[in-house]
Amino acid sequence: MTKTESAPPTNFIRQIIADDLKTNKHDGRVRTRFPPEPNGYLHIGHAKSICLNFGIAEENRDGLCNLRFDDTNPIKEDIEYVESIQADVKWLGFDWGDRLFYASDYFEQLYQYAVQLIKDGKAFVCSLSPDEIREYRGTLTEPGRESPYRTRSVEENLDLFERMRAGEFDDGAHVLRAKIDMTSPNVLMRDPTLFRIKKVPHHRTGDQWCIYPMYDFAHCLSDSIEGITHSICTLEFEINRQLYDWILDELPVDCHPQQIEFARLNLSYTVLSKRKLVELVNGGHVSGWNDPRMPTLSGLRRRGYTPESIRNFCERIGVAKRDSVVDIALLEYSVREDLNKRAPRVMGVLRPLRVVIENYPEDQVEALDALNNPEDDSMGWRKVPFSRVLYIEQDDFREDPPKKFFRLAPGREVRLRYAYYVTCVKVVKDEATGQVVELRCTYDPNTRGGSSPDGRKVKATLHWVSAAHSITAEARLYDHLFVKENPDEEKDVDFKTYLSPNSLETLPFLVEPSLANAEPGSKYQFERIGYFCVDTVDSSEDALVFNRTVTLRDTWARIQKAQQKKHQK
Repeated sequence: MTKTESAPPTNFIRQIIADDLKTNKHDGRVRTRFPPEPNGYLHIGHAKSICLNFGIAEENRDGLCNLRFDDTNPIKEDIEYVESIQADVKWLGFDWGDRLFYASDYFEQLYQYAVQLIKDGKAFVCSLSPDEIREYRGTLTEPGRESPYRTRSVEENLDLFERMRAGEFDDGAHVLRAKIDMTSPNVLMRDPTLFRIKKVPHHRTGDQWCIYPMYDFAHCLSDSIEGITHSICTLEFEINRQLYDWILDELPVDCHPQQIEFARLNLSYTVLSKRKLVELVNGGHVSGWNDPRMPTLSGLRRRGYTPESIRNFCERIGVAKRDSVVDIALLEYSVREDLNKRAPRVMGVLRPLRVVIENYPEDQVEALDALNNPEDDSMGWRKVPFSRVLYIEQDDFREDPPKKFFRLAPGREVRLRYAYYVTCVKVVKDEATGQVVELRCTYDPNTRGGSSPDGRKVKATLHWVSAAHSITAEARLYDHLFVKENPDEEKDVDFKTYLSPNSLETLPFLVEPSLANAEPGSKYQFERIGYFCVDTVDSSEDALVFNRTVTLRDTWARIQKAQQKKHQK
């Protein structure tokens, strides 16, 4: 995107930035950042923040967006997460250029800032135990009590803090706390912890440090060091803003960013708490962070979602100040809309029913023309083999068809996609079970291509594959991971109680031969079945695996249509 003048505001954050530019606040600069903690994989909720922060930078002349890892807790962090986060941001289509930063880059500077607070009488070393600190902090209705170590002299605090850094004390023996107000109605302002002892190697600094800054202390100062103008975060950090401002106001910093909060993304039939996603992974409820049922960006990518569809989804849901739940059908609509334009059409059969065309020559094979995508003529045509023995879907036949069932039935004529009109003349059943195992049909050779020269019409068109030419693959049919629309709704019930037992169904899949060399990650619309992606992990030359991205059923479009009819009335 070429940076020109700022785009017209479309939400309250863009309006704030537009107003700041008019008044030349921050000297006309726009600097944002996406600051993940490297303690897990990114999910669809993070995509909203990524699109917002990088998008705002792109929209404004000379705007820049940094990627910064707030890596202040080595116990939960790992280089695996760092690498996956970078891959996800790039996959979404954003580039941080040479502005890749880490809070750990600033550990020495953060330490010196803490020393300055001690010298100014604004911080002290507290020797209460973690449980005692919680007890002294008070509650939402009761004020806290001051630590008995709050009156330590500046000299004693400096000595203890230096010895903390030198590794003289065990974990939990001391912490450095800000000296603010133990009676504040905002519990976070009741002498919050700034540094704690953790004798754990860091994935970047190794054993160099054994004390680490708390997130709230490191985050705002990292923003300031990088010259961020607008610190955009989700609504749960609104209560942290007072501490964010206090730290920057009490220290001699050159830049004081403005923190702006927006509503986080909540998605139906999904959990987006990183803690709960970790539970799903570690508990073996999914195959990993990139399981296609997971709301992680790596899971969505493996399932077949495109970066364009996710960016469009984020734009559709907008940016609000109040939390709400977005219907997952809107996310599915976004990927359908995108794949409809770009995915080639192919044919495959999930639950095969054998069809023998009795009047078709036994040794004959025709190569029929099939359109790759009616939405894009440039994708051209392909050849599909047609022979005497075919497979269709079991659901496309009823021996005793109900009302409004227009597909194949005894004596009924239907169209085979790109091929001929066929009529069912006999049903073959298993003698032991009575199950239909084969259909005998006849075809009209004058209807090649799927149209009749005499103008007669049929009410159904079926997909199919040639029995002799089809390839056996594996289909993984994914559905919602949870059966409950809001798995988090009942706080006293374990969210895993609502895991769906039907979130994955695996079936043999007979597909047309054009897919023999389908590349991992390639996407297709299997006609009348849904959109699928070749699995990037388990597919190989010897095993072709298709993940169903989404069905063809468009719930969101149906909801919109119903709403339009309601308004018209």
